[in-house]
Amino acid sequence: MNTVNNIKSLILFFVVATLLMSCEKEISIDLGTVEPQIVIEGNITDAPGPYYIRISRTVNFSSQNNFPAVSNALVIISDDKGVSDTLTETSPGVYITKKIEGAPKSTYFLTVSTEGRNYHSTSTMPKRVNLDSLIFNPLIFSSQKDLYYTVPIYTDPEEPGNYYRFYLFVNGKKDNSYSVFNDNLNNGLVNGRPLFGRDTEIKSGDTVTVEMHCIDKNIYNYLFALSQLSSGRPGGVTPSNPTTNISGDYALGYFSAHTTQQVAGTPPK
Repeated sequence: MNTVNNIKSLILFFVVATLLMSCEKEISIDLGTVEPQIVIEGNITDAPGPYYIRISRTVNFSSQNNFPAVSNALVIISDDKGVSDTLTETSPGVYITKKIEGAPKSTYFLTVSTEGRNYHSTSTMPKRVNLDSLIFNPLIFSSQKDLYYTVPIYTDPEEPGNYYRFYLFVNGKKDNSYSVFNDNLNNGLVNGRPLFGRDTEIKSGDTVTVEMHCIDKNIYNYLFALSQLSSGRPGGVTPSNPTTNISGDYALGYFSAHTTQQVAGTPPK
């Protein structure tokens, strides 16, 4: 019971502290007519494969949000154990692994070659931090009754430098937002920071599922900056492209090696 009370007392503190955080590095982007850029998006997890890399190309700001696929690229993922996997293009711009396996504490290397340009990325999968359960607290600031917010319960390791990404599902519907946490304010403690959905409401009897990823620092920095840009919050960062972990020729996007797990729960009736 004391643990639950301590968690609740930390919630307001973490909400305020999160709002005060800001991104350190930005790359300005011209919202007018710009040369199309390559976008690389890929994940490798501790869940069974296969894993996917998606490659596309940007369009002008005034164009429809339909990014053309980039086909016929050479895409290779290798790891620190000497395994190398050349991916197969299964549909335009979508490349799939055949043999590489994701595991915590392993480092993965992505190489993409297309149209005479080369791109590289490295990501180390953190060790798994267990997501234990969910707590539901009344949303007291809402004008509607019987609405709740969710607190994922996990214990951050004593070693500093842990980073997390969360997705929220309500009755099977994925909320169009995500949350990223670090352990700067709660290193080694039970989490007390809440998740708030952007376009979903949590009511008594709903089935709520939280998906938790343990991510590396570079991915945290990228996703945190991206979340600030997409929030539309007054006083946020200047519109810019978040710092990617892709090097070589210039590209947008990211490559992430992370753990993944889900826990479900239901608010009380």
